[in-house]
Amino acid sequence: MRVLMVGYEPEAVDFSDPALPPGLNAEKIHAGIAVALEDMRNRGWAAEQFFVRPDDQAGPMLKQMLTSGSYDCLVIGAGIRGWPRHLPVFEALINAAREAAPTMPIGFNTRPDDSGDAVTRVCGAKGS
Repeated sequence: MRVLMVGYEPEAVDFSDPALPPGLNAEKIHAGIAVALEDMRNRGWAAEQFFVRPDDQAGPMLKQMLTSGSYDCLVIGAGIRGWPRHLPVFEALINAAREAAPTMPIGFNTRPDDSGDAVTRVCGAKGS
């Protein structure tokens, strides 16, 4: 199983936004991603993180990434979905994924460390 996780580049996040959890910072995001990637590798999956910025290039970048590789599952991070002011970026990512890989399941995590559970939920994957 080959998994692509997409999320915002931590250094591009506006941590002053009141919609974000208090105390969140780039270091915590990177640590959570490391946990998620390790969890997926422990499950026997090849997993990689793909960062986008919260701008109009996010969709085209994801589309290019998906067409240049072969993935079994896409996980879109909660940071992209949970920010009302970034709804257009979320929509662009969904549409890019639909265009580039129309049959690929898409999962949604609630935090980095439950990304593997999202993959299991939408792909029925128990390993490899």
